[in-house]
Amino acid sequence: MLQTDHYIRFERVDSVEETPRGLLAGLHREQLRVDLVADDVVRVKISRGGVFDVSPTFAVCTDPLSRPVEFRVERDEDRVRVITSSMVVSLWLDPFRLDVHRTDGTPVVETAADEQGRYWAYATLNDSFTLRRRCRQEDAVFGLGEKSGRHNRKGRDFTLWNTDVLNEHETAEFTAGKEPGDPRGDRTSVDFDPFYVSIPFFYHQSYPAGTMAASFVDNGYRGTYEFEAKDEYRISFAGGQYTEYIFAGPDMPAILGDYTWLTGRTAPPPLWALGYHQCRWFDYSQDAVEAIGQRHRDNDIPCDALWLDIEYMDGYRVFTWNKERFPDAPGMLSRLSDEGYRVITIIDPGVKFDPGYEVFDQGLERDVFCKTEGGDTYIGQVWPGNTAFPDFVTEEARAWWGELNAAHVQSGLAGIWNDMNEPATGAIRANAMRFGNGQYSHERYHNQYALLMAMGTTEGLLKAMPEQRTFILSRAGFAGIQRYAANWMGDNFSRWDHLWLGVAMGSGFGISGQAFVGADIGGFAGNSNAELFLRWMQYGTLTPFCRNHSEIGNVDQYAWAFGDAVQDIVREAVKLRYRLLPYIYSAFIRASETGEPVQRPLVFDHQYDATVRDLDDQYLFGTDLLVAPVLEPGATSRQVYLPAGDWHDWHTGEVLGGSRFLVAPTPMDRIPLYARGGAVIPMWAQAPATTKEHHPEVVELHVFVPLADGTHTSRLVEDDGLTFAAREGACYDTTFTLTRSGGAVTVDASVEGQGYPEFARQAFHLVVHGATPSAVTVDGTEVAVTDGSFRIPNTGNGFRASFEA
Repeated sequence: MLQTDHYIRFERVDSVEETPRGLLAGLHREQLRVDLVADDVVRVKISRGGVFDVSPTFAVCTDPLSRPVEFRVERDEDRVRVITSSMVVSLWLDPFRLDVHRTDGTPVVETAADEQGRYWAYATLNDSFTLRRRCRQEDAVFGLGEKSGRHNRKGRDFTLWNTDVLNEHETAEFTAGKEPGDPRGDRTSVDFDPFYVSIPFFYHQSYPAGTMAASFVDNGYRGTYEFEAKDEYRISFAGGQYTEYIFAGPDMPAILGDYTWLTGRTAPPPLWALGYHQCRWFDYSQDAVEAIGQRHRDNDIPCDALWLDIEYMDGYRVFTWNKERFPDAPGMLSRLSDEGYRVITIIDPGVKFDPGYEVFDQGLERDVFCKTEGGDTYIGQVWPGNTAFPDFVTEEARAWWGELNAAHVQSGLAGIWNDMNEPATGAIRANAMRFGNGQYSHERYHNQYALLMAMGTTEGLLKAMPEQRTFILSRAGFAGIQRYAANWMGDNFSRWDHLWLGVAMGSGFGISGQAFVGADIGGFAGNSNAELFLRWMQYGTLTPFCRNHSEIGNVDQYAWAFGDAVQDIVREAVKLRYRLLPYIYSAFIRASETGEPVQRPLVFDHQYDATVRDLDDQYLFGTDLLVAPVLEPGATSRQVYLPAGDWHDWHTGEVLGGSRFLVAPTPMDRIPLYARGGAVIPMWAQAPATTKEHHPEVVELHVFVPLADGTHTSRLVEDDGLTFAAREGACYDTTFTLTRSGGAVTVDASVEGQGYPEFARQAFHLVVHGATPSAVTVDGTEVAVTDGSFRIPNTGNGFRASFEA
């Protein structure tokens, strides 16, 4: 626990006045602002030196006070209350504390008192600050983005400091001093903290009601969240200003919607980015890269993207090619494009300190590198040796970096892979690196560095190709990274516990605003084996980002590396992903509109079911598929919890009631997968080798008939998958409403959008699960079953289909 013996508590409010959005109070020669963002969201700020920092980070991308809010202010001797239709913010005057309750009286945040009865609403020591809040031992905590260990954060403490996890120099302070056997002392442990991404946003779930509240502290300095104590939690930051957004909830999806309204939502990805990706750190030649591409085609394994790690460069100089290994990179990229492949290369922020190297010389000339306090160019150490780092806090550096990336992709590349952007500086400490032309300390922008790098990269790519959706993958990040990049979970290990880590960590990312995330399939470091690789592929193909990646010097980890028997099952897993791409793509469009995750912990959709609070070995993929990966070697079955509703076993077709546990068989050819009763899941009839120019004439609609009466909605979004034309209506956005009443089942399809030039669909094939109707009536015309499905001619119009269950 953070030692706060010497912290100076703010104890008394000296004055309070009303403002158009709430309150302005004086306390301890500082000012406190209470500003209403929405009926159920309030922002609290405390000045430093009497001055408010209006833009503490780059996370918030909208005007938080732009929406109208109705409220009233009430006063008595002890407090001033700001009251909306959803919450009551209570500013207690003497002693000072700040509490937020819902209008029904249930707590959102309540200031905690210590053993002497002293309240800790806010306390400072030099530039750091801390606050303490009440909770119950039985409460749960979720969020904080990329964190290791169990999905429920209660009972542990966490540091927010972007860290190159496998770098012994950067992790030394976090591993030192740990008791023997403490997994946090091992940077390869699934409990090690901190990781690459810092997102100061979390949910507090109250027991036993199940209601949620949330907090987002808009501060990029090193943060500490302590959830170890039974009856309180603590939030501390090592610098900067206190700015906190408090979300009253009580429902998790609504909170996430408000949070992503503030910090942005995952941009609609290009369709190809949702395909299968093959990557390896290896000293490839261009012939070898093309051979890997051809091997996927020859072996009938769908694949959309091939990736190149650091060995493709000339001496690890970014934005260069090794001309010996890649004598004709544009030709290689063109030939791979003809085969349906997109190619992505790694780009690190570290620029080799090398006079005569064009990028380095240009950075010096434009004065866009980070400086030290004395005005020197800061030098770190990464792959090329001594390196300079762009000062992404400045618009000039971001614009320059964007230009370099834009020129780089002109050779035929499809996307950019940002690595080492914590920023990692090797054996040389990063604290001397300053930002804003030397104006700001390293600590202020360390956690935001990757966000700013992705911002500059995106802006450069959009300027060069304004009609094309961008794809950027980032290792590090901060709140708001989802606006610009996907994240992968960094350098994991080929171990069973790291397979599980991806499940819990992916869910934590998803409810923290980042919907586009995945782990290196098979594990990056260490040697995988046939069973581990197979089980990881079966799981990884049902995650938002799907990339097989491994380290140089390890055993081969390609889809065919472990023999024909494994390859056959891997092929089927990849093909299932490709057939599901209409469903997956529609889930991403939903995420871009609402902020909802694609990989969803059960607590997101079933927060009032106390059973799911601590479940982090299964998840929902989109709204309607439940995935339960195999997480142990030799497993022939595993326990699965089915939440409320009814669920169709994907493999057997058995319909199972929810709100119960069951033991599911796990033969090597499959993992447990269930479809929600009432869902209409769109699928391609066959898995294409690549999504490039794939515009099918038939889309299957898999209808999972529910056991009970009710209504369920599903969605299919079709557009060109590459451009922004859908914003102007160049799409077909179909909502399916399935209604069961007794034995009668009706599927109503309503369509928005004007279509797009590449659209080729001529028909839906309705595939019914959970019933065996001999005929379906479509808009008054009876359609007979043919080869297990009902053909509905359709070129983008609505319809009504009815049948008896």
